[in-house]
Amino acid sequence: MSIEDELYEQRLAKISQIEALGFKAYGHRFDFSHSIPQIIADYSNKTAEELENPRVTVRVAGRILTIRRMGKAGFAHLMQDGERMQVYVRKDAVPEKDYELYLLLDIGDIIGIDGYLFRTRTGELSVHVEKLYFLAKTLLPLPEKWHGLEDVETRYRQRYLDMIANPEVLKVFKTRSKIISSLRRQLESHGYLEVETPMLQSIYGGAAARPFITHHNALDIDLYLRIAPELYLKRLIVGGLERVYEINRNFRNEGISTRHNPEFTMLEFYQAYTDMSGMMDLTGELLKQVALDATGSAIVEYQGEQLDFGNIRRMSMRDAVGDATLSGQALVEAFERNVEATLIQPTLIFDFPVEVSPLSKQKPDDPAFVDRFELFAAGMEIANAFTELNDPIDQRHRFEMQLNARASGDTEAHQMDEDYVRALSYGMPPAGGEGIGIDRLAMLLTNSKSIRDVILFPLLRPTNAAAV
Repeated sequence: MSIEDELYEQRLAKISQIEALGFKAYGHRFDFSHSIPQIIADYSNKTAEELENPRVTVRVAGRILTIRRMGKAGFAHLMQDGERMQVYVRKDAVPEKDYELYLLLDIGDIIGIDGYLFRTRTGELSVHVEKLYFLAKTLLPLPEKWHGLEDVETRYRQRYLDMIANPEVLKVFKTRSKIISSLRRQLESHGYLEVETPMLQSIYGGAAARPFITHHNALDIDLYLRIAPELYLKRLIVGGLERVYEINRNFRNEGISTRHNPEFTMLEFYQAYTDMSGMMDLTGELLKQVALDATGSAIVEYQGEQLDFGNIRRMSMRDAVGDATLSGQALVEAFERNVEATLIQPTLIFDFPVEVSPLSKQKPDDPAFVDRFELFAAGMEIANAFTELNDPIDQRHRFEMQLNARASGDTEAHQMDEDYVRALSYGMPPAGGEGIGIDRLAMLLTNSKSIRDVILFPLLRPTNAAAV
């Protein structure tokens, strides 16, 4: 029997001892008066005298991280919402069965306590326990020296342990939530309406990517998990919803890397009566404010670089490449090969060749290019936007160009979408649209090196490890 199996059996046996004291091994609702982060925020600056007069009574809950027993008294640290707090248990200050419960506690157990705040002789803010409640028994030991683990996949597979052992992980996902909340709030302040569009599609489109295929049994048809919501959102522009956005999950059947996960989150938004230039201005406004809301500053540190989201540069693709003779696919390849990785500061690259932009409007003075830009930072593409193509005849021609590319072996080329062309035939006003990668933006604003660090449950290769 392994050490882990022995510990499991020992802890399983403790359940009967805990229940013999009158506690439930897996308790019920517990209404606390304060969260641990709230206590730390409100009382960390209080002196011992201020905590005594008047006495501050609290009811708190948390997971045990440490236990230190010393004769007829002892200490423990509880964690809640990423914050730790010390509690003090003395035999003559709690009911007899509560102290017996304290002697049975293991690191990882979840408890509730009644007590009052005080400072120990060393000055640490603590809770003097007057009553204990048992809320949940842990049967498996928490990992030791978690920060020293080199197997990062274990952290991703067992994210729950990662979050227990490393409070910084909780901060990453709290920041991610702030990013999404900021974007939602800003767009709605500009009159945008949040909508939801299909994730199961009979024709996939809106991006250059290979899809995941599934099957609907009742209709006996194959369907695709969406690679982008773009074409549905622009149908809504046709229908009269002039400012729409969706925070959406997309699925692309492609490789996995530090910057790619097959399931990922995008923000896409579309606005009637504007264009690429309007999207550029809005992008600068959105990203500056989201950096402020998420980190407190428009300048953020990412992997040793200071990225300034309050000063986003603008540059044409030709100027970035520095070769005016290149055009079409050759220009894009030169940009991707020689320039993209060097764009550390937030930079808008505009004017893309028409060949790689089937949904973008051509430049009036140079039809070989379209009014499109991509935002790069830290060498990564973060956003893609353009003046929307609203000419149904031109759109059909672009789709046909994509079909030719597909016939030549380009598996990521766009398909023909007859219903979308039909929607445009009813008239779509001039419009601008954009997609922002939430995961990559979260990487930048949390200083996370891998996209897996900002996705709670990233896709991983299955293991054959047996579950307990």
